[in-house]
Amino acid sequence: MGKLFGTDGARGIVGSELTVSLAMRIGASTAKVMKKNKKDLTLLIGSDTRISKDALRLSLAGGVLSEGANIIDLGVIPTPAVAYLIKKYHADGGFVISASHNPSEYNGIKIFNENGYKLADELEEKIESLVNSFKENDHVNEVGMYHFEEKAIDDYTDYLVSTINSDLKGIKIGIDTANGASYKTAEVLFNKLNANFKIINNEPDGYNINLNAGSTHLEVLQKYVIDNHLDCGIAFDGDADRCLMVDNEGNLVDGDKILAICGKYLKEHKSLKNNAIVGTVMSNLGLVKFCEKEGINFEATKVGDRYVLQNMLQNDYIIGGEQCGHIIFKEFATTGDGELTALQVLNVMIHTKKSLKELASVMETYPQVLKNLKVSKENRDHYQENKVIMDYIEECNKKLNGEGRILVRASGTENLIRVMLEGKDIDYITQICDDIIEVMQKEFN
Repeated sequence: MGKLFGTDGARGIVGSELTVSLAMRIGASTAKVMKKNKKDLTLLIGSDTRISKDALRLSLAGGVLSEGANIIDLGVIPTPAVAYLIKKYHADGGFVISASHNPSEYNGIKIFNENGYKLADELEEKIESLVNSFKENDHVNEVGMYHFEEKAIDDYTDYLVSTINSDLKGIKIGIDTANGASYKTAEVLFNKLNANFKIINNEPDGYNINLNAGSTHLEVLQKYVIDNHLDCGIAFDGDADRCLMVDNEGNLVDGDKILAICGKYLKEHKSLKNNAIVGTVMSNLGLVKFCEKEGINFEATKVGDRYVLQNMLQNDYIIGGEQCGHIIFKEFATTGDGELTALQVLNVMIHTKKSLKELASVMETYPQVLKNLKVSKENRDHYQENKVIMDYIEECNKKLNGEGRILVRASGTENLIRVMLEGKDIDYITQICDDIIEVMQKEFN
C-alpha cells in the first residue's frame, strides 16, 4: 500500500494534506484505471456535510469528466447509500467525499467498485501510481456528462424500508445525526416507517459535523433520551456508516451488543447462515462468551471493517462488525450501514416486544483497560522477539484463568504498543496492565 491511500481511502486536513488539485488527479486517475476495458464509464459521487465538500466534489468530478467518463452526483448522502446505489443505477463504481468521524477540518475520498465494495489494494496502488505521475495535458479528446440524481435519497431510503417487515410507530426514538450525511436521509427514512422520533444535531453548517454530537459524543444523546422519556436513542457518525445506541436509561449499546442482539434473533429464526458472528481481536470478551453460551461460532479478524468483510465473504457469513458500531449485514449491504443497523435492532424490538435494555442484557460487557506505551520503531516492530516480555504476558494470561484476556499489539500508524486487558475486576486488570507496561519499559531501556 502506498502513502496516498490508507485503510479507508485517502484522508487528511483539507488544504495541506488533501487539496482540490489532488482530488482532481484522483478523479482523473481513477477514471483512467477503471475505464481501461470499458467503452463507457459512469461513476457516482456523494459527500457528507463538511464545508470542503463542494470544492473537493467538483474537483474530483472534473477529473473524472476530463477522462471522458460520466458522473452521477448524489449530493449529501451516507457512505453506504453510495455503495448501494452503484448497483441500483448500474454504475461502474463511486466516490464518497467524507472523513467519517473526524473533525470538520479533515476530509477524505473513498472509492468503491462496481459491486459496491471498497476498492482492492492493487487497484488503489495503480491509481496512486497515476496520481504521482499525473500530467495535466494527458487527457482523452472527449469529456464526460454530469447528472445530479434527485431521487437518490428516496431510492436509498425505500430500500432500507424494505429490509424490515414492520413499521416503528410503537417505539419512541431519539436520533443524533452528528450534523452529518444522514441529516436528510434519517428524517425521510423514519417518516416512511411511521416512527415516533425526535432528531437532534441535525442542522449542519459545514463546521459542526461530529462536534459534540453523534456516535463519538454519546453523552448528548444519553441525556436527551432520559430527559424526554424515550425508549431508545440512535447515534450515527459523520458519514452514517456506524451506529451506536442507548437504552431508555441512557446505557450504551455498542457494536458488540448489537451483534449479540441481532445474531441471537437470527439464530432463533434459523436465519444465521453458517451459524457465525464475525468480530475482531478487539471485540469484547463478553461477545465471545455470549457466542459460546448460545452455540454460535465467533470469528475474530484483525482490526478494521475490511478484514471483517473479507472473512464474511470468504466463509459466507451474514453478520459481522466492530465495537465502534460499524456493522455489516451482508444480505442487505456491502459495507457498514448505520441506518440499516438501527432498523435491524428496532425490528428485533418490535417482534420480540422487548426493550433495548432487556435485549442487550443477553451479553455481559467485560471491563476493558487500554494503555499505550511509546516506543522506538525498532521495539514496536520486534517486541514479540523479546522472550522476557512474551513469557511475562503468558504468565499474566494464566492468572486470569479464562475469565479475562490480554491483547498486546503494535500500532499500525504510530510508534506505540497497545496493551489491552479484559476481565471482571477492573482494579485487578488495571494492575496487570500496568505491570506488563513496566516490564516492557525495563526491557526497552
